Amino acid sequence: MDVLALEAKNVQGAEPEKKAAPRPKPKPPKKAKRIVYFEVEIIDLRTKEKLLLLDKVEPTATVLDIKSLFHKSYPKWYPARQSLRLDPKSKCLRDEEVLQTLPVGTTASFYFSDLGAQLTWGTVFLAECAGPLIIYLIFYFRLPFIYSPKYDFTSSKHWVVHLACMCHSFHYAKRILETIFVHRISHGTMPLRNIFKNCGYYWCNAAWMAYYINHPLYTTPYYGEQQVKIGLYLFVFCQVGNFSIHVALRNLKLPGSKTKKIPYPTKNPFTWIFWLVSCPNYTYELGSWIGFTVMTQCAAVAFFTLVAFIQMTVWAKGKHRSYLKEFRDYPTLRSSILPFIL
Repeated sequence: MDVLALEAKNVQGAEPEKKAAPRPKPKPPKKAKRIVYFEVEIIDLRTKEKLLLLDKVEPTATVLDIKSLFHKSYPKWYPARQSLRLDPKSKCLRDEEVLQTLPVGTTASFYFSDLGAQLTWGTVFLAECAGPLIIYLIFYFRLPFIYSPKYDFTSSKHWVVHLACMCHSFHYAKRILETIFVHRISHGTMPLRNIFKNCGYYWCNAAWMAYYINHPLYTTPYYGEQQVKIGLYLFVFCQVGNFSIHVALRNLKLPGSKTKKIPYPTKNPFTWIFWLVSCPNYTYELGSWIGFTVMTQCAAVAFFTLVAFIQMTVWAKGKHRSYLKEFRDYPTLRSSILPFIL
């Protein structure tokens, strides 16, 4: 066979070379989203003077973030002391509200007012409870300048007086421990000036009750030991119930969470009252003071119980309305503080 013919045969029998696959074209880089920054001006509510202009504030900034930026320029006005509003006559903005969700343009005006010196609610609660605890013991031990000098540091002959001291001290000691270890206080602060009003209410009533219960001329309840025991049993029962409700409410909210949930009864029988009442902590608190009134048969205690009932009813109704507004599926059978009544 001719050499040229053999080469031609070999060429015809050879497989054609495969072409390399084309490389995919790289995708163009995504364009970064353009952030529209805000300008925020802080205006004094009283004088209408422009206090500060904040440039390039991120749209996701909260009202608390704006307060913190304002605090850097005016250190004397820390965030808890500031009140910011969009209009001089509108309500104060909440710290968690976001700038871009507010009804403002890219240039927002906030009206500032000074709330005054502030105290944390935990501090207020401790002051409210520590005062009555100490004041009552001053009368119980009959320190000088309270009663006649011959009764200084003497002890009452009536066992109900000693029992009342133990119950009163237990109640306020329990509230102090709950404030420290149980409650998750959602409110931030309150004005310093209000503590005098709050503490005055609790301290003066404690002194008024203690003066008569520990008085040397104090007379025991009309129905004697049976009446004292009924009042004591009611007091202890309601104190346990009150504590159970506080623990249930604590377990309802995780630390740092702002998600609100409907409180429901737990395995603890003392929480089953949640089926009928929105604020059973106030119901049990009222029951405790009714029991203390029955046990001591003291007019000052009865008056304090009545005033406390009125105040707790106002708080309970407000909380009940809040539940109805926030939760569409909130149980309709529940009352505010007294089942089927109030």
